[in-house]
Amino acid sequence: MAVVFPEAPEAALSTLGWQVVYRLLAEQDVFCVEPVFADPASSRPRSVFTGTELGRFPLVLASLNFEGDYPALVRLFMDAGVPVSAQERPDWPLVMVGGPVTFLNPFPVLPAVDALWCGEAEAGFLRVAQTVAHTWVNGGGKAQALEAMAAIPGCLVPGRSPLPVRRQVTADLRTPAHSVFVSPEARFADMFLLEVNRGCPYGCRFCAAGSIYRPARQAPMEVLQRIVEEAAPRKVGLVGTALTDWPDLMPFLSWLRDRRAHFSLSSVRADGLSEDLLAFLRHAGVRTVTLALEGASSRLRAAMNKGLDEDAVLRVVATMSRLRFETLKLYLIVGWPGEEEADFKELEAFLERIQEARRAGQAGRAAGLKLIQLSASALVPKPWTAMQWAPMASLERIAAAMVRVRSMVARHRGMRFSAENARQACIQGYLARADESAFPVIVEAAEHGWGKVWRHHGAHIEAEAGRPRPVADPLPWERLDVGVRRAYVRGQWEAFGRSRPTPACPPGSCSACRRCGMERVMGTALGVEVSQG
Repeated sequence: MAVVFPEAPEAALSTLGWQVVYRLLAEQDVFCVEPVFADPASSRPRSVFTGTELGRFPLVLASLNFEGDYPALVRLFMDAGVPVSAQERPDWPLVMVGGPVTFLNPFPVLPAVDALWCGEAEAGFLRVAQTVAHTWVNGGGKAQALEAMAAIPGCLVPGRSPLPVRRQVTADLRTPAHSVFVSPEARFADMFLLEVNRGCPYGCRFCAAGSIYRPARQAPMEVLQRIVEEAAPRKVGLVGTALTDWPDLMPFLSWLRDRRAHFSLSSVRADGLSEDLLAFLRHAGVRTVTLALEGASSRLRAAMNKGLDEDAVLRVVATMSRLRFETLKLYLIVGWPGEEEADFKELEAFLERIQEARRAGQAGRAAGLKLIQLSASALVPKPWTAMQWAPMASLERIAAAMVRVRSMVARHRGMRFSAENARQACIQGYLARADESAFPVIVEAAEHGWGKVWRHHGAHIEAEAGRPRPVADPLPWERLDVGVRRAYVRGQWEAFGRSRPTPACPPGSCSACRRCGMERVMGTALGVEVSQG
């Protein structure tokens, strides 16, 4: 089988989900698993190991992480001489996709695939692969394999599976994801990536990961230690959405330090960065910390349920400057519904306070926090979030917001600004909430690139991205059941309009909370029947 990542190798080698699938399959003696990447230097997609062309594999498994992977996958098919439409492939190969967007909204690319996996790979995907292998080895046809797959929970076979297909989820994180390949070619060069937690309890109303990776789970420290001991890496990258919520973070970092292993952390919450933790990180050689502001003002952050403590941010900045960290990265999202000039004025004042905290931490010394990098992106309303009904801001409005933020950053020495491409964000917004009718546009983008597509369809793409969805209308992605009830998501959309906060997920089981409906999925994962109450 070919395990495909439709981006460059350096992206695949830094993506844990794809590597989880590879490891699960490669551990089984019945499978010969060969990775295939998008390689612009090769005219035909081939296996990295044996050079086998993509079209010669009976089973093609593709990991899709972002909407931009849709045309990349179609392009691979074109280059391999594999018919793009599943209807034109009555016989092998069988093409199946998985990955985060397949339990967000995979329907724009559905005409290209024979089946998709909705859920976490550890929660039953091996059964799907074994079903296909059994059919193939015993001389069966693709139709026979698809018929058998349609009966497996989490497997969506168009025209065969009963809908909605429920996302499959692991009950705990006793088998956390970790790197299979550690390479200097990876985006995180020579870094062993290790999943500390999955899911996030805070419920930011724009965050797809906060919905589709519910419930929040943490890996046991002893499991992580065993993985590190077996791999013996020089550098460890801790991956998670709420690292500072993990009670074993400091003991684990101390353990890594004692092993003389370098480490880095993904984005963290300011209120979890104590002075002791920052001092420990700096002493261990960490030079950069990343924080997410998300909204320009406290009003917007309250609406999106982003519990950001501004005083905590300022304390972190002053401490980082005193400890002589090199870089603070700040992330900002613009283009919110109701965003106005007053919000940007508040951001302007907050940046002044950040600079004051930086100077206060420096305390007259020549060196302090060297660089504050503010990066801005546009809000892309995503399925299964409160924003799924919201219109995306126009290109004109996004561009104006970027210019506004760039001008205020330019006034501060030691601050830099970078902005996401507004057109690419708009394309992502279009694909994120489209259905199968977008497939011809995806095929055209695969063949000619988005530049030509935009000349032909730009007005339509922007109009669709900016179109508000009526709350009462059915949505394409509701053919999946990710566990979060529509009534809950609608309540969060109404709470956004009122700037009303929602408390974070409480510790403990989903069945004890029942706010969002995830107890139905978790009951299945635990093998118990859960009453709806």
